[in-house]
Amino acid sequence: MNFFKKLTLTIILCIYLAVLTKMVLFKYIPLSEIIHHFNFRNDEDFWRSNNYVPFKTINFYLFLADVNLDIRIKNLAGNVFGFIPFGFILPLLVKKFQSLGLVTVTTFALSLSFEVLQLIFEFGSFDVDDLILNTFGGILGYIPIKVVLFLQQIKRNKRTVVN
Repeated sequence: MNFFKKLTLTIILCIYLAVLTKMVLFKYIPLSEIIHHFNFRNDEDFWRSNNYVPFKTINFYLFLADVNLDIRIKNLAGNVFGFIPFGFILPLLVKKFQSLGLVTVTTFALSLSFEVLQLIFEFGSFDVDDLILNTFGGILGYIPIKVVLFLQQIKRNKRTVVN
C-alpha cells in the first residue's frame, strides 16, 4: 500500500475513533462538563443501572420494550452500525488485521474499553449487550473487506496461471 493511501486511512481511522468516542462516551455529557465526571464515588444506585446479563437489553428492546421504533433502532442498530467502520478500516490499514479472529478480538477490546470507561467514570452505563452488538458490528464491517481480498486473490491467481 502506498504512503498516501496509508496516511489517508490513518486519518480516517483517527477521525472515526474521535467521533465514536464522542458518540459512545460523551453522548449525554457536554464536552465542557467532562472533567466533573472523573470521580470514583461509590453510588449504589449507579452500580445497579448497569447490565451484566447477556442478551437482557437486546431481548428487552426486541420483545418487551413499550417504546417507539426509533428508540429501539438507536439502541440496537446504533451499536452495530457504529462499529462497522472499525471492522472495515482496520484490515485495510494493517495487513495483520486481515483475519476475522483478530478483528473480532480487537473490536471487542475497543468496545470493552468504552464500556469500562463508562462504568468507572459514570459517562453512561456498562452493558454487556453493547459488547455483543459492537463486536458483531466489527465483524459485519470485516466481511466485505474479506470478500474483496478473496476476489483479488482469485484474480491474481488467474493472472499467474495465464502467464
